[in-house]
Amino acid sequence: MVTINLAYTAPINPPSASPALTLAQVWEGLVHKVRRADLFVPVITSCQVLKEETNNSNRQEVDVITRRVTFRASTALTASETVVEVCHLYPPCRVDFKQEDGTLIGNYVSEGPDGELYMTYMFEWRIPGVMAGSEEAKALEDKYRKVARMAVEGSINTIRAIARGEITIH
Repeated sequence: MVTINLAYTAPINPPSASPALTLAQVWEGLVHKVRRADLFVPVITSCQVLKEETNNSNRQEVDVITRRVTFRASTALTASETVVEVCHLYPPCRVDFKQEDGTLIGNYVSEGPDGELYMTYMFEWRIPGVMAGSEEAKALEDKYRKVARMAVEGSINTIRAIARGEITIH
């Protein structure tokens, strides 16, 4: 088994972006993304919330949402096309996703030295049956790097479209 670790970061409000998004808008968008990932990440075809709860661990209230996500068959990122993820939401800047096979994904919003906002997605993909250092592992890493960029940029674009009123989420 190989574990592929990578992350991708993009500015949320580059000079050409309109409207400029606030941290509150980005957080609201990430909460929507947990429930409707298919609107945010092009390789996801469906997203169904299975359970919602609040976990008061370590004196911090954390929303926990369990969901079932289906990936487009040609771009499945896991051994199966449908996975169950447990999502931990830490307002106002972090969502952690854990899949049944141990794969971890993190969505983080951070602030730069001048107050600029950045979105980073971190991935720890666990791929059974693939040897570390193999050509297959290298090809998967290249594929996942492109998916990471698409996921970050797709999420920012969708959040901006929501802010412009082009997408309504119920």
